Order: sequence, then C-alpha cells, then structure tokens
Amino acid sequence: MSSSSPATPILPNDPPAILSLIGHTPLVEITHMDTGPCRLWVKLENMNPTGSIKDRVALAMIEAAEREGKLKPGGTVIEATAGNTGLGLALIAGAKGYRIILVIPDKMSQEKIAHVRALGAEVRLTRSDVMRGHPEYYQDIAARLTDEIPGAFYANQFGNPANPLAHETSTGPEIWDQIEHDLDAVVVGVGSGGTLTGLGRFFKKVDPKVEMILADPTGSILYEWVKTGKIEQAGSWAVEGIGEDFIPDNADMSLVRDAFEIDDIESFAVVRELLRKEGILGGSSTGTLLAGALRYCRQQTEPKRVVTFVCDTGNKYLSKMFNDFWMAEQGFAQRTTKGDLRDLISHRYDKGEVISVGPNDTLLTAFKRMRSADVSQVPVLNGDGRAVGILDESDLLVKVHRDPACFNELVSSAMTDRLETLSPAAKIEDLLGVFERGRVAIVMKDDKFLGLITRTDLLSYLRLQMPK
Repeated sequence: MSSSSPATPILPNDPPAILSLIGHTPLVEITHMDTGPCRLWVKLENMNPTGSIKDRVALAMIEAAEREGKLKPGGTVIEATAGNTGLGLALIAGAKGYRIILVIPDKMSQEKIAHVRALGAEVRLTRSDVMRGHPEYYQDIAARLTDEIPGAFYANQFGNPANPLAHETSTGPEIWDQIEHDLDAVVVGVGSGGTLTGLGRFFKKVDPKVEMILADPTGSILYEWVKTGKIEQAGSWAVEGIGEDFIPDNADMSLVRDAFEIDDIESFAVVRELLRKEGILGGSSTGTLLAGALRYCRQQTEPKRVVTFVCDTGNKYLSKMFNDFWMAEQGFAQRTTKGDLRDLISHRYDKGEVISVGPNDTLLTAFKRMRSADVSQVPVLNGDGRAVGILDESDLLVKVHRDPACFNELVSSAMTDRLETLSPAAKIEDLLGVFERGRVAIVMKDDKFLGLITRTDLLSYLRLQMPK
C-alpha cells in the first residue's frame, strides 16, 4: 500500500485545473529558416489551453474585474474580439460560472467561432468591413450590450490596463529567464496593444537596449504611423488578430523602435514555411510576426538575439491559409495557368481534387459525400473516369421526398445524363449560356473529364481579374 497522504479534495466551486497551465510556454529556436547573422526564437503561445497568447490577458482581466467588484457572481462578461481573446474569456468565464457574450467580426475563421460556441459563449457576428463609429462596428456593439445588460462587465481589451500588465508581469519575465538575460530585440504585432506595451515596459526596466519591433499587416494604419507620424486611411487585410484602423488606448507606440509592413501573401507563405521546415503550426498573425522578424534578422550586419511569437495555433485556420483551395480562390497562391477554361476549375480531377460518385453507388453514399465536402452537386464518373452524369440536391430531393427508403436506390436512377459539356477552348460567353439554362458546366478534353465550373467558380475568377 502507498504511504502517501491523501490528495487535497477539489471543492465544487474550484475552477478547473486547466487554468493553471496558462503561461510558462516554451521558447524554441528557429534552425531551418534563413535568419541571416542572427539567432531567432519563437515563444510558443499556441501551447496555452485555448491555443493562444490571449489566455494570459483573459485571465488577468477577469481576475482584476473580480478584485475591483466590477464582476460579481451571476454576472455577464462581454467582449469585442477577433476570436482569441474571446476563446480565453469563454474558457475562464465558463469555469467561473459567468455568462459570456462575444461580438466577433464576420471575417474570423469558422474554427474560432465554433470553438467559442462549444465553450458556451453566445456569439454576435457583425460586419468586418465597417470602421469605428459605424453602428455595426464590433466594439461599439459590445459597449451598447454592456449598457443594456444588468451586471455586465465589458472586458475591453483595447483599454483595460490588466491587459498590458499581464505581459509585463508574466510574458516578459518568462522570456528574460528563458533567453538567459541576453536579448537584443522582440518582434510583436499590435491588436489590442497589450503585448507591445507590457513587454516594452518590462524590458525598459531590465535592459533598455532591447528593441521593440512592430510587424504590421498591409492595410493597418500602425506601420505608417510609426514611420511618418500620420494616421492614414485604413485598408483591409486577411490576417486575423493584429493590425488596426485606430491606435488602441493600450498601445504605447512610443516604445516601437522600428516597424515592418507585411502583406497577406507573405504572411501566409511564411507561416506555411514554418510548418514545413520547423514543424510548428502557427496562426495567421504568426506569419506576420515571423516575416517581420526574419526581415529584421536578415538586414542586420552583426549577430543579434531576437524573439517573436507563435501567437496562436494554426488549427484555427485549417479552412483558410492551410487550405490550398481557399488560398487560390482568394488570390494568395498561384496555380499553373493554361490560358483557357481550365483556369476556372477550382477542383481538378487530374489532381485528385474532385469529389465524385459512380452510377452504381447508392443515393445515400452520394448524399454523404456531398455533405462531407459541402458541395451541392457531384459528377457521376464511370470506371474509366468518363463523366456519364451529374447529381445535384434537386435530383436527390425529387427522388426521395416521397419515400426516404429511395436513398438505397442507385445514383443512375436519379442523375441527369443530359450533360452540358465544354472544351477547354470554349469562351466565358459559352459558360454563361450553360448557367442561363440552370446547369453546371462539365469541362472535357476529348473523352477526358477535367472538372466542373460553377457560377461561384466564375465569380471567383472574375474577382481576381480586378485591377489592384
């Protein structure tokens, strides 16, 4: 028998032990990417419980609100968030028994939105194409909800002093100890400003020579402000969580020593390279920070020791920059072009990208494949890969609506075999004719099936032809 003393009992109101794992994340050196004469480390904030650096901030803001009496039992936590702060708040608020409402711009990844909902958060999606002062701007909505709901606490990461304090008292000291008190520069992004300000304050105290370097998405106003002192009109960017159309109250921009502007294409390419070469799965803002850090390192003439962040996990972006189809559709990746209709095919049969069925498959099999791939129609191919039909949701519904047992019948009994086929040399006007007849275009070269072209494929292609 063991002689150890019994474990301390866990009380019903104690928060889950997972909260004790926030912070104390590893620092890992980049060894397979070109860092010039410098050594570059990344702090793996993707190792926090909800997979991001924002867990630190969320815990600090809720605990500060509790101490100050702003958040009481039965209260509601409200936040405007790009997703990661919301995840941290949802985890901690749920653990402590608070209601949580998150106002999230609609450009955020579906993985983040599904995650906060699974944690019990109420989500209010709003427009990501409007600026501060518009009634649908996400921060303004959060502020209104706080006024309307009794006992509500607006976390307000952009102005809450607990945000930078979390980094000044935890993230900064961790880095300083891990880097053995020998550091030249830290590369950060600015979303709410907490990381920049907290780390800047800490390193100003322990070693003022440490440079704070900003990596900012193209379209954000912060890079231009650092370089020129002027506030320019904000553009748009696809990277999530960093970049702003205003200077947050928590962002002490006087701490920034230099800045790099990184566009979406470079950010996504670098974060994908990070996964291939270093085995680290980071999110979209990680690509921006790492790209900025690599530029800083490569322009140095003397060796320096540099730290940046894997701000969150790439698991939240598998439907975005780690999805080749999304990258091509958004114009962030170049595919081999042929100069004909093949350039409009988003899923190419010869690349193994087409979800299809055979004529002897059951309708249930076809339905399951359509749902799993989130498509509304599938080509019907015979054994040698020749298109013999097409099956869409309307065909399925006509067949099974009177008797669901008909899902067991063969695809050949419901498919359309009057196909609208086009050769790769056909024109867009020919495509429009197919669409006007309510059909999907099947592109064939001789008897060889190449792929489908839908209205969405054509619209995506035309959008990418817009002047820059």
